[in-house]
Amino acid sequence: MIVGELAPGSQLPSEADLATRYRVSRLTVREAVKVLAGRGLLDLARGRRAVVREPDGAAFGDFLGAILKHDPKGLFDLVEVRHALEVQSAQLAAKRKNRAGLAAIEAAMQGMREAAVDMRRGDASAEDRFHQCDVGFHEALALSSGNRMLAFLLEAMAAPLLQSFHLSMRGHKLRGYTPEATIAAHERIIDRIKATDGRGAAQAMRLHLRESERDLRAAQNTRLDSPVVQAPVRLTRRIPA
Repeated sequence: MIVGELAPGSQLPSEADLATRYRVSRLTVREAVKVLAGRGLLDLARGRRAVVREPDGAAFGDFLGAILKHDPKGLFDLVEVRHALEVQSAQLAAKRKNRAGLAAIEAAMQGMREAAVDMRRGDASAEDRFHQCDVGFHEALALSSGNRMLAFLLEAMAAPLLQSFHLSMRGHKLRGYTPEATIAAHERIIDRIKATDGRGAAQAMRLHLRESERDLRAAQNTRLDSPVVQAPVRLTRRIPA
């Protein structure tokens, strides 16, 4: 009913009406409504009927986060998904560029630049701000594509992306690169968008994602190798009896 009949903002029918429609008790309806509210589909407030929520990607984001937590390969699955979504997103953003979209993308970029400066100064919180702005860049790009489903999916991926960006930065540094190199990769994407060059924007995003995958592999290899690096074993000479 929520997906097929009711628009966001609509109220559910009363418990009595739902119980009659689905031939269950009002208690069953009440529990079902609580479950659906827990899944982010309904808003509940005392004294009024449940209201259908605007869809968001919280459940999808939680699912991706669980995969990343328990399966190291999930990071690379996420990169493959990003290739499928974000190359298209960049291409469409270039074809459909508009002033508001460019302003949002530039604002995220400026946040990254400022955070990079603070990182060089030793600000402990700057790296997290850098990654937050990086996520904002990719979300703004998806919004600029004009495709609501792309925008929805990138929004849902925000938390997993943030997690992968932290690890990617570790590999980025291990490979001898700086945050400024990441900024430059993003600027190449923006330049192609401003030039209304869809193919160039797609290629710039493709190259950026390939480098991100290399960063992740460098970081992942370090993590896999780290248990092997143990404290030196003391060797004792065996004294003949």
